[in-house]
Amino acid sequence: MPKGKNQKFKLYYLMKIMLEKTDDAHSLTMPEILESLAAYDVTAERKSIYTDLEALGRLGVEIVSEPVGKTYEYHVAGRHFELAELKLLVDAIQSSKFITAKKSNELIKKLEDLVSEHEAKELQRQVYVSGRIKTMNESIYYNVDAIYNAIAENKKILFQYFQWNIQKEMELRHGGAYYDISPWGLSWDNENYYLIGYDTEARIIKHYRVDKMLHIKMSDEEREGREFFERFDMAAYTRKSFGMFGGEERQVKLLMDNTLAGVIIDRFGKDTMMIPVDEEHFSVHIDVAVSQQFIGWVFALGSGARIIGPKDVVQQVNQEIKRLMEQYNLKSF
Repeated sequence: MPKGKNQKFKLYYLMKIMLEKTDDAHSLTMPEILESLAAYDVTAERKSIYTDLEALGRLGVEIVSEPVGKTYEYHVAGRHFELAELKLLVDAIQSSKFITAKKSNELIKKLEDLVSEHEAKELQRQVYVSGRIKTMNESIYYNVDAIYNAIAENKKILFQYFQWNIQKEMELRHGGAYYDISPWGLSWDNENYYLIGYDTEARIIKHYRVDKMLHIKMSDEEREGREFFERFDMAAYTRKSFGMFGGEERQVKLLMDNTLAGVIIDRFGKDTMMIPVDEEHFSVHIDVAVSQQFIGWVFALGSGARIIGPKDVVQQVNQEIKRLMEQYNLKSF
């Protein structure tokens, strides 16, 4: 039998065929394997294929042979990712606001390469990215990489920060001046990536939307603020900062309907102590950054939630109610 032009790539093409065309629900017979190899200009005999399939097993590509009637069929088993796991990753990519629509499709396409062409169709059917609200800043992936590099090198970073104006254009904040921040971590909250860092000039911890950062540069200066982050709980910081809006951190007491116990657990965790007040209510103390966003969160829970302490925070709530009434031309109380 004359050898094909790509004979020296025989094992590679055999692996490619098995990975692309087979899975737990789809197999190939030996004639089909030989035919697929021939399409790559590779000729082979049955005996050599048996040896090659064993070699693939030693390389980590598990091939299973199963009797079907009077013949055998072969397929890849035990891939690194199960189809259900990849579907979860696809859903995470799709729903991530900070990943652009273009990058979402690129990432999902790469995930499809991890399964057979048959299973890839199931991933493709889940792609509904175009209608989702996505960031428009393509540089976010490089921003994240630059921030992690600075953290690894223990260096400050310089960057410009922008906001959108009414013309839907990027408008640099602080007149285009560079921010000088010591990066200490990244947090993902409410579908957005945030840099958590130390502002030397203000001497406080601040956070910034990564997709609104431009022209990140690593500074020659070493990071500052280590003493603030030695016992810093990134997850707790995110829980306290509603919508990542800042405010004075306080311990606030809430009176809640029992039906809202799940809301407290979902937001603050199962370790939060909920004290029964009567048969229908409980009270809870939570550490939060008191802001309009936090007060608005409590308002959104309706009549089943009320801030009852401390007094100055209750006063802030009353001021916010008055502001809303004035804003909507309602009679003051």
